[in-house]
Amino acid sequence: MFRAIFVPRAVLCGVFLAGSQMALAVEPPGAARAAAAGAHPVATEARLGGDSNKTRFILDLTRAVELAAFTLGDPFRVVVDLPQVTFQLPPKSGQEARGLIKAFRYGLVMQGGSRIVIDTTGPVRIERSFVLDAADGQPARLVLDLVAVDRETFQRALSLDPVPRRNGESRKTDVPAIAKASEDPRPLVVIDPGHGGLDTGTVAPSGETEKAIVFDFAQLLRDKLEKTGKYRVAMTRTDDRFVPLAERVRFARLRQASLFISIHADAIAAQDDDTRGATIYTLSETATDAEAARLAEAENRADVIAGVDLRAEPGEVADILIDLAQRETKTFSNHFAKTLASELRHAARLHKQPLKSAGFRVLRAPDVPSVLVELGYVSSRGDLKLLTSDAWRGRATESIVTAVHTFFRTRLAGAESARPD
Repeated sequence: MFRAIFVPRAVLCGVFLAGSQMALAVEPPGAARAAAAGAHPVATEARLGGDSNKTRFILDLTRAVELAAFTLGDPFRVVVDLPQVTFQLPPKSGQEARGLIKAFRYGLVMQGGSRIVIDTTGPVRIERSFVLDAADGQPARLVLDLVAVDRETFQRALSLDPVPRRNGESRKTDVPAIAKASEDPRPLVVIDPGHGGLDTGTVAPSGETEKAIVFDFAQLLRDKLEKTGKYRVAMTRTDDRFVPLAERVRFARLRQASLFISIHADAIAAQDDDTRGATIYTLSETATDAEAARLAEAENRADVIAGVDLRAEPGEVADILIDLAQRETKTFSNHFAKTLASELRHAARLHKQPLKSAGFRVLRAPDVPSVLVELGYVSSRGDLKLLTSDAWRGRATESIVTAVHTFFRTRLAGAESARPD
């Protein structure tokens, strides 16, 4: 459900909300701006102005860009798609509320594309969206005017408009189609670093983000698996970009992966050193406990955070839990989870209940054994110290490599014994 507005660069001029803007920070030094202005435009400052009836969002840029803006409901938000932008906004930008805007997030969503997601207090209409060219020493400015509407007006406006796309793009991430299965007979292991781009995941009290912690861990794991020479290895993201959950599943299935390992880190609301340790999850329609259900719900909101219209997903995703009843895939997933817990126990502290299950959308490939590993809690001082330690990461990744060895050795042995004479 969305209404889109497409505006070429600098075709409209608007009157700024005089006296009602809230400056978040000053622009970075000129040298930094000049150095960054080459490949991609740089966003340097964001401001909000207005009240609960009409609110303006302003983004300063080193040069003008084209934009596509649309609204989504449940929860209410506005999505602004841009060409790739380097965000150099001040710390904590987007965390303060004003008028109709509760908060906003930003980041890379695909190669060549960035996105801003604005959470709103209720249903809104995009009254105007435009970009002003840089002129007379002033930066280029992206301006978005939001007006409050009632729910009925919001729903009616959405139902009247088709799903527009800029230049015919599909809004999928740049996962290339696989024409045929690889001729390399080695099993393919897909590593999925959770979150990315404008979806930071959990954040430690000291500021470390889940997306960065798990990405560093995933890269090290990839390198160690590749070094063995026994496996082909691919990662669902190789930089700080957002990848929708369904695309992560599609990435593994297109490549006919033999194993899918999603890497995450957890957090609880209050800092608590007693709640810590690694947990390995498999997919189940019924969560093991309330904590597993809470975590699955939080992880499954990643697409909402990034402004993805979940109703636009292919039908196969909705039916995937039924497909996961396929006994072989489920058995292999559980087997690897148990093997992984056994190996990790020698290198890392495990949660008091290390094996759990819940309805994680990223584990729904019906033909790829899949697990989700929560490395620990960023809300725990003890776990965070380990998660950011090179020595701990080295031991933990070695344990996972050993578990992968055991998994494929026993799986291949089982396949051999099952062959007819």
